Amino acid sequence: MILVKIRHEGLARWGVLAGETVLLIEGTPYESVVPSGETVPYDPAALLAPCDPTKIVCIGKNYYDHAVEFGEPVPETPTIFIKPATSLNDPFGEVEYPSCSQRVDFEGEFGFVIKKTAHKVRAEDAAEYILGYTCVNDVTARDIQKKDAQWTRGKGFDTFCPVGPAVETDFDPSSGARIRTWLNDELKQDSTTDNLMWDVPFLMEFITECMTLLPGDVVSTGTPVNVGPMQRGDTVRVRVDGIGDLINTVR
Repeated sequence: MILVKIRHEGLARWGVLAGETVLLIEGTPYESVVPSGETVPYDPAALLAPCDPTKIVCIGKNYYDHAVEFGEPVPETPTIFIKPATSLNDPFGEVEYPSCSQRVDFEGEFGFVIKKTAHKVRAEDAAEYILGYTCVNDVTARDIQKKDAQWTRGKGFDTFCPVGPAVETDFDPSSGARIRTWLNDELKQDSTTDNLMWDVPFLMEFITECMTLLPGDVVSTGTPVNVGPMQRGDTVRVRVDGIGDLINTVR
C-alpha cells in the first residue's frame, strides 16, 4: 500500500495512492486506514511530507564506505542525532541555502515512519511499530557541521529534511533495494540497503532503548558514500527502488 499526504481544499489529508487517483482516508493512518469515500486526482505538486514527526532521528555513518569518506573511524555503535521537526520539507519543496554556510551537501537515504508509540522495542518486534518506508535527503551544512562541536546546527536548518514522496508499507529493507542520488541528472550516490552496517530491527532496538518514538516520527537510516555539495539552482533526486523519487531544488 502506498500512503501519501496531500493538501486538499486547504487541508492536509492522508490517502492511498491507486494509479492516478488518491483514495482519501479518515484521519491518519497510524492506527488504521479507513477510507472516507472521497477521491481526488493524484497531483505531485500537492504532496506533503508523509509523516507527522515530533522529531526526526538520524543515523550517522551507517554505511562503511561513507564512514571512511571523511577519514573518520568506523563507530562501534550507531551515531544518533536529531533533526528538528521544523527542518521537515515536502516532496518537490525548495531547500533554502543558508547565507551563513559556504557548503551545503545532499545525503540520500531511506527512512521509516513510526506507526505506534515505541519504547524499549526488541529487534524481533520492530516491524510492528513501523508504518512504512520513505526517501529522505539529510541536507547538511557541511562547513558548519565540521566547525561546531555537535551536529544540530549544521543538520537542523529549516527545509533541511525533505521526506517523501510516499510511505510504502510493503517495502522490505532487507531485500537489497538500490538507493541512488542524482545532482542535476548526474548520478552521485549508488548503493543498496544490503550495505547498511546496522539494519532496521537493530536500529529500532538501539534507538528506543534511550528514547520513545511516537506515531509520525521518522528514522533516517544513514547515507552511502559520495555525498557532495549543492548550489543554488540545483535539483537533487533521491530514489529508493520500491519507494519512489524525492525531488527538491535549492534556492
